[in-house]
Amino acid sequence: MSHHRAIAAVFAVHGAVAGTLATRIPWIEHRLDLGPGVLGLALLCPSIGAFLAMPTASRLAHRIGERPAVRILIVLWCGVLLLPALAPAPGWLFAAMFLYGAAAGTSDVVMNGHAVNVERHLGRPIMSGLHGLWCVGSMLAGGIGVLAAHERVDARVHFGLMAAALLAAGLLAGRSLLAHRAAADAPAPRRYTLPNRSILGIGLVGFCATFAEGASADWSAVYLTEVAGAGPGVAAASFTGFMAFMAATRLAGDRLVRAFGPVRVVRYGGATAVLGGVLVVTARTPVPGIAGFALIGIGVATVLPLVFAAAGDRGRTPGEGVAGVATITYLSVLTAPAVTGWLAEGLSSEGAFGVITSVVAAMALSAGRLATGSRDGTRGPAAAAPPEPL
Repeated sequence: MSHHRAIAAVFAVHGAVAGTLATRIPWIEHRLDLGPGVLGLALLCPSIGAFLAMPTASRLAHRIGERPAVRILIVLWCGVLLLPALAPAPGWLFAAMFLYGAAAGTSDVVMNGHAVNVERHLGRPIMSGLHGLWCVGSMLAGGIGVLAAHERVDARVHFGLMAAALLAAGLLAGRSLLAHRAAADAPAPRRYTLPNRSILGIGLVGFCATFAEGASADWSAVYLTEVAGAGPGVAAASFTGFMAFMAATRLAGDRLVRAFGPVRVVRYGGATAVLGGVLVVTARTPVPGIAGFALIGIGVATVLPLVFAAAGDRGRTPGEGVAGVATITYLSVLTAPAVTGWLAEGLSSEGAFGVITSVVAAMALSAGRLATGSRDGTRGPAAAAPPEPL
């Protein structure tokens, strides 16, 4: 297995763990007899855990090496999948979801930091495709979860089988990861990495993209129901379409970066997302609303991978740069759904997505912060290395 295939498999496994849990939240809610408020607190815990744990991940990768860190954390990530289903009471569920988020965030940081080094080794952009495979893994595991829920399979059994299968896949992929270790004179990452000024600028671009992504993913069905008059089935399908368009765009994103460079890809994507936002705000029937959300998904799809790649190049180490922007983007994910709700209540649903349209416009205007030294988006001396096929 090539280094590219190995890190691609790690991304798919990471996405599959997330997709598995997402489909069985109703089972956990019913088992513990949770009210909406308690469930909302439980779903907030992963973001808090990730936000607090991610700044420590680059230090771990530096101390033991990237490949061991990725392998250890992807194993941990697969293992914690069991915890939410096993929680006997709400308090235990809060703790389980906090640990789930911490494992998600730290593994996310080290695998993206490793991906930056693989990209340098190959001499061509790969980050967008890796994030596309994350989406594919999440969607496939989500499909399995839908079938398991339909057949009333106990989530403890479902999660146990999925954790075992994904753990095996992650361990197999981990054997072929790039054996990269920082040079002896390379600076050690801080024990708790917070973004510096350069990373803050890059993080602003990522914050705008993930804010629009999170708001659209969480509110598209509600918006189409309340504003565009969509039925429940059509409204629910809008989320699937949104994610499918994002995944397809990410899978094609590396070719776009090679053709246009990261700055223009983000600018064109921002223009596409703005057009989508205008369609959403003016939609009074389901079809233009669904098309608008699809365009938002297309427009923001490649931004986060490019932000991680740029931050990995600007940080003192790739892992430290990735950790810095990941902290910012997770903050965006944490706040986007709630802020969108507050805007909808204070203005209107249309007003809320008008603000989100302004956010993606700001993303496009800030795209210059992702500028690199070459047109194809590759970085460092390894840019001349021969490409390795996926």
